[in-house]
Amino acid sequence: MSGLTIFSEKQPEQPLWQSFNADEIQQQLTAIGVRFERWQADRELGEKPQPEAVIAAYQHEIDRLVAEKGYQSWDVISMRPDNAQREVLREKFLSEHTHGEDEVRFFVEGSGLFCLHLNGKIYQILCEKNDLISVPANTRHWFDMGSAPNFTAIRVFDNPEGWVAHFTGDKIADAYPRLN
Repeated sequence: MSGLTIFSEKQPEQPLWQSFNADEIQQQLTAIGVRFERWQADRELGEKPQPEAVIAAYQHEIDRLVAEKGYQSWDVISMRPDNAQREVLREKFLSEHTHGEDEVRFFVEGSGLFCLHLNGKIYQILCEKNDLISVPANTRHWFDMGSAPNFTAIRVFDNPEGWVAHFTGDKIADAYPRLN
C-alpha cells in the first residue's frame, strides 16, 4: 500500500503526518510541487520482465507524459534480490542528491521509498505498483530500494544526461527510517 510520512528535518524519530490514502497523499505532494498519481499497472509481464515488453505494455501512458511534458526518452529499471550490485546501488542512492531534471517513475511492480527534503521537512513516499511520481528538478532527495529490492519501474527523461545524480554531501538521510 502506498504511503506518505512527513517528518521535521530536525526530528526524524517523530512523524508529523502519515497517510496511506492515495487522495490525501496526492493532495500533500501537489502542495509541494510533486506529481503523484495512481495509474493501472495491469499488464502481465512475467517473473522477470524484459524492458522492451514493459515499454510496449505501457507505451500509451508514456505517450501521454511525452505529449504533456515534452519528455524525450524513457527506459526501464528492474531490480531483484539476486542482483549482485544491489547493495552498491542501494548505498549510492541512499545519499541525498539532486538531478538537473524531473525524476519521473512509474512503478509497474514492486516498491521503493522516495525521500524528499523540502521546506524544512522530509517527505517519505512509499511508491508501489500503480504509482507514478515526478520529483521536480533540483529537489534534494534520496531513494531506498530496500535490502532485498524487487521492483520494475519505467523512467522518463528530458535527457538521460540530466538525470545524473549530484550528491549534496549532507548526511541527513542516515537519520530517517529506511525501507525494510
